[in-house]
Amino acid sequence: MTNTPLQHTTPYDKLGGAPALQKLTQRFYELMDELPEAWGIRQIHPESLAGSQQSLFEFLSGWLGGPQLFMEKRGHPRLRMRHSPYTIDHSARDQWMLCMRMALAEQVTDNRFREALVMAFDQMADHLVNNAGAQGCSHAHSHAPLPATA
Repeated sequence: MTNTPLQHTTPYDKLGGAPALQKLTQRFYELMDELPEAWGIRQIHPESLAGSQQSLFEFLSGWLGGPQLFMEKRGHPRLRMRHSPYTIDHSARDQWMLCMRMALAEQVTDNRFREALVMAFDQMADHLVNNAGAQGCSHAHSHAPLPATA
């Protein structure tokens, strides 16, 4: 009997790799641009969302277990530090999550996987809440959303 290692799939792979992640981040920012409910979060972004979309794609690539594109270009993500110039309250967090939930619902057909992604994004979004009246997270995380799947 030979021992064969288990094949593990990263969330990045399960999502569909770079093409699927590009599609997800593009749709996320389209929704942010289109939805009146996301107006508040849209206002803290530049007029063109192309740079934001590329940064999110690069960050999520590594965060989901794919190539560490963001770290290769910009170093450690330091999400709270990079977002500290912006007031992120629970409303902004909820608007961001609305766009992400909708983009995921359109693209990820596996309900368990989609819910795991939503939970991971919820934790990340909570971590970025930084206004004085909010109960945002005050400690660092690895930002690893999901364990590898068999």
